[in-house]
Amino acid sequence: MGIETEYGIMATLPGDVPPMTPDEVARYMFRPIVDKYSSSNVFLPNASRLYLDVGSHPEFATAECDSIFQLIAYEKAGDRIVSDLAMQAEQELDAQVYIFKNNVDSQGNSYGCHENYLVSRTTVLKTLGRQLIPFLVTRQLIAGAGMIYRPFLGSASSHFGTGWCVSQRADHVWEGVSSATTRSRPMINTRDEPHADSSLYRRLHVIVGDSNMAEPTIGLKIGSTELVLEMIEAGVDLPDFEFADDIASIREIARDITGSTIIELKNGSTITALEMQRAYLGAATTWFQDREPSEDHAKALDLWDRMLNALETQDYTQVDREIDWVIKRNLITRYQEKFGWELDHPKLAQIDLMFHDIKPGRGIFEVLQAKGLVKQWVDEQAISTAKNQAPQTTRAKLRGDFLTAALEKEASITVDWMRLKANSPEQHLVELGDPFASVDHRVEELIENL
Repeated sequence: MGIETEYGIMATLPGDVPPMTPDEVARYMFRPIVDKYSSSNVFLPNASRLYLDVGSHPEFATAECDSIFQLIAYEKAGDRIVSDLAMQAEQELDAQVYIFKNNVDSQGNSYGCHENYLVSRTTVLKTLGRQLIPFLVTRQLIAGAGMIYRPFLGSASSHFGTGWCVSQRADHVWEGVSSATTRSRPMINTRDEPHADSSLYRRLHVIVGDSNMAEPTIGLKIGSTELVLEMIEAGVDLPDFEFADDIASIREIARDITGSTIIELKNGSTITALEMQRAYLGAATTWFQDREPSEDHAKALDLWDRMLNALETQDYTQVDREIDWVIKRNLITRYQEKFGWELDHPKLAQIDLMFHDIKPGRGIFEVLQAKGLVKQWVDEQAISTAKNQAPQTTRAKLRGDFLTAALEKEASITVDWMRLKANSPEQHLVELGDPFASVDHRVEELIENL
């Protein structure tokens, strides 16, 4: 599994200097990468991919990970890597460069956080989508980033007034399952690009989720989805929750922090969003008792249960240091109570945005976490290691070893998710179709040949 994070970017310059465009800021920020690799689209020694995406968004795609804790460490390492580039640009520009790990800018443009899960090729994609989408639509209640919604931000839901929204992506998806990504954003992208042996595996590309700041929220988002996918693959008899209108439902659920939104199902029955999540949790808990035990999934199940209890009782004190939208909403509520501001006050919009600034010591979330007001699931050493070293338990180790050796020897190479190629003095190519293989004598020989 892996996560791709697109970041928002802006810069403020001193004096009367005209502001830089996001494209100018991004390209300036990536100068050290271009100087080192002669490209703004590279694989780093930690086996992750860093590049400039469409719309001048810096994007970091984690290396292949095989545990929740490992994935959190590499996602957070990506935040640090991108933040380091921004701080270097700040010094050279004598400016403030802001990198936001969120999903909506002030003009209503959306950029994504994409989750990737390796699933069996034998699982029928149509069945997978039908069973997974109801979970994804209601998952925002437990793993959304949260935001203050203003009507001009999203024409898709302009009939909603200013208010609180648990998800930043809910208004920006238009289909359930589709091969498109930007033209008509679906919840699940079906482009068949497995980055593995295509006869055995499929890469499930989920693009409906929010970018998360708190490690427990990342862990809950990924862990709960993994368990649901495992059940679908194993043929567990899950309830028929197919929506009558999943797009309308995802927007309505996003604006109800009680989870009591009534959902009309295709079979004619109704259910609340909270009841649906309860059903998934119940099935996942039973499934977990029969699968191989793991500490990370146990933590995800515990937080999942506590979050649903918080929704039901409206007592969020049991999760107010772990769930993104709860942490942010509590912060904004305190400012409202202190200053008497309405939700559409521009100062609250600024706080909403600055919550996602990833610069240590400046971003509101980063300050809260530094003060111990947000729980962490991985230690700082794991994140520090993840900045420079590839995961040691997946195919990523082979890519990381090859990239590190090539940098040391200043060798000409070409790398993608599946292929390692030495370009000179002779061309040698190794394909890695097994994402679970962390040892391969062919790669050892390739490194020796460098």
